[in-house]
Amino acid sequence: MDYKCNKQSGQALMTTVIFLLFISLAVVLGITVSSMSASVLARDFIDSKKSYFLAEAGAEDLAYRISHGMNYSSEEAVSFDGFFATTTVIDVAGDIEINSTGDVSKNIRKIKLSLTNATGVSFHYGLQAGEGGVRMEQSAMVTGNLYSNGPVLSMNKNKIWGDVISAGPAGSITGVVATGTAYAHSIADSTIGEQIPETGDAYYVNINNTTVYGDLYPNSPDQPFADMPISDDLINDWKNIASKGTVITAPCPYVISEDTTMGPAKIECDLDISGTNFALTLTGPIWVVGNITVRNSAEVKISPSLGRKSIAIIADNPANNLTSGKISLEQSISFHGSGSAGSYVLVISQNNSAENGGSEHAIQIQNTASGDLLLYAPHGEIYLNNRSDLREVTAYKLLMRNQANVIYETGLANLLFSSGPGGGFSIISWREVE
Repeated sequence: MDYKCNKQSGQALMTTVIFLLFISLAVVLGITVSSMSASVLARDFIDSKKSYFLAEAGAEDLAYRISHGMNYSSEEAVSFDGFFATTTVIDVAGDIEINSTGDVSKNIRKIKLSLTNATGVSFHYGLQAGEGGVRMEQSAMVTGNLYSNGPVLSMNKNKIWGDVISAGPAGSITGVVATGTAYAHSIADSTIGEQIPETGDAYYVNINNTTVYGDLYPNSPDQPFADMPISDDLINDWKNIASKGTVITAPCPYVISEDTTMGPAKIECDLDISGTNFALTLTGPIWVVGNITVRNSAEVKISPSLGRKSIAIIADNPANNLTSGKISLEQSISFHGSGSAGSYVLVISQNNSAENGGSEHAIQIQNTASGDLLLYAPHGEIYLNNRSDLREVTAYKLLMRNQANVIYETGLANLLFSSGPGGGFSIISWREVE
């Protein structure tokens, strides 16, 4: 029997085998490439993590040195496992910005850390008074809450747009019209709350000749005395910062009547800021060992370079706090922050005449004072006369007359003031930027 070789069948078989071989090679190659890619990705992921933790370590190392007053350079390096993180320090408006870059096998991660050299201060009330209490006359008013460790007396049904508190067993509220709630041992001749809607409660032991639109709470416990928001120790810290800056001993009194940039600075005599069309620009706290007078349309403002920080101007004569260390603000003067939200000029008097039964005014305003102005006299009396639009007032004793008006701003619950060199830094932000 004759057999013929079918060459076409053999060629088809060979083609099929070769085709299957290429498919197998492609599959194997695909698996191999995929495995290699996964391995590379896994290695890059690990290296990226190493870069991040390396950058974080660099930022933490420098932040620790700065906050603990240790030596550091504007550029530092941290090494780990043969790789490095480089950190740089930038001064931003008195704060510090740390930029840390970790680089492991070209996998770069960056951390940015911001530190502030500041102390937080909170004012929770439009008006706050010590045991000397508050007296309101003519058309004076408060837009915000009022807290007093002494009596609150209104002579002309003066308006308080908020709550009013007079603390302690001798606490009393008399003649007030308040839109909020009243707290005092005794309430008399007042109107508490608003009729439509019926709001504003009264917490008291004794009440007389008073309209209350909210609920009555007789035999309520007396409210506790409230501490002043700024301690004398903190004021002394600001004085120490001022003392490390420019020290001025003459001429006396020291007169500023042209554009001037100042601070930190200590002036060892009276200060007179007087004139029109000029500004005193603050770059740090000012301590005046004597009296301060600001008048004749003068302007006091904070340098924009300080961002959201506030600055204190302090009148304190430790040798004579009874009749010195007083502040007089006169004749259409204005105060301005840095331009950033939460920046204010804080005017402080350490005169203690009122606390000792005397009649001296620690701070007085005649005519108009306006702007980003806070007044603080923890041991003395503040006297507000004529039209004055203020943001917050705190004193041992307060007297308001004419059209004096305090309009509280919520931002006062979180202010930042310069802390001075060393140990005062705290972290305000921490984020990855790359």
